[in-house]
Amino acid sequence: MKSALAASVMLFAVSAQAQSSVTLYGIVDGGLLYLSKTRNASGGNGGKFFGFTDSGQMPSLFGLSGDEDLGGGLHAEFKLESGINIANGGLNDSNGNLFGRQAWVGVRGNFGTVRAGLQYSPFFNSVYALDPRNMSQLGSSLVPFIDSTVVTAIFTANALTYTSPVLGGLQGSVMFAPGGVAGNFQAGRAYSANLSYNWKGLGLFAGYYNGNEGPSVSPLPSTLGMVGRVIGASYKFGALTTKASFTDYKMAGTGVDNDIWNAGFDYWATPALDLNAGVWYTVNRKDTNSKSLMGAAGGSYSLSKRTALYTQVGVINNKGNQNFGLEIGNGGNTPSSLYAPAGTTVGVDIGIHHVF
Repeated sequence: MKSALAASVMLFAVSAQAQSSVTLYGIVDGGLLYLSKTRNASGGNGGKFFGFTDSGQMPSLFGLSGDEDLGGGLHAEFKLESGINIANGGLNDSNGNLFGRQAWVGVRGNFGTVRAGLQYSPFFNSVYALDPRNMSQLGSSLVPFIDSTVVTAIFTANALTYTSPVLGGLQGSVMFAPGGVAGNFQAGRAYSANLSYNWKGLGLFAGYYNGNEGPSVSPLPSTLGMVGRVIGASYKFGALTTKASFTDYKMAGTGVDNDIWNAGFDYWATPALDLNAGVWYTVNRKDTNSKSLMGAAGGSYSLSKRTALYTQVGVINNKGNQNFGLEIGNGGNTPSSLYAPAGTTVGVDIGIHHVF
């Protein structure tokens, strides 16, 4: 009797363990960065830079994700994700907090997915899907995004989201983030939504974000007043994927209303060699003399399924008051590469990343 009971308990424990899982994952990325110009405190040319950089191509991070099978097709899930700086062991590539990239809990099933907590906005997910260089830290759509908004609309705190299942190639997401300020329902409140359609090789994407200024929940400004819009398309021809998009970032109370046109491609020349390139043209609608033209290309060679070597080259030309940089991955004593002075700046990044 006792042995039968013990066996039943053991079988129950094994069954419960098989229905839930927790996974440790991450990316470690670092390399050498050369910049022909840097921007000093007064906005002028601070000189050339050559040195180590954290997160040259991909953001260095680690995280925990969990999944529990609740039965009937229903799953509970969570994610805790932290950006790290491999140059000095500090925080990076996040909103400045320990788990400043993602920290949410949710459920998914045949009805779709519901999540609550710190997460990417649907608007950011659309920008990501339309980037030809996979949101590289150098010379991609990530650079004008962060240069325009800091981290607003990327790491969205206090957020509730719903993502629909894919129906006939169509899928949508909506987000609501109450500001949580006593006596002021408007402060920090944000809405976002996106819609995507995929048919054979064609992909169509659109996203929207509308947020009010409010108290940031992190060391970095994360709730600036902002309206963002993006629309674009992609098409896949075998190993080649082409993408084109239009994005607008309008920041409340500032002189920033950046229109950005982008086009590029991603091509897997061999199963191990990935090549991509893109061009970004930006005009500030509130000051049409302020504009920038950025071009970047890169290649990565996979040594294994988890480890790759990469090289990237970018060029940006700023006119007027525009100050876009080339790269956002900073580490050690690297000067801020988020911004660049007027004129032309060239950047080269060589590094290695490992995914686990």
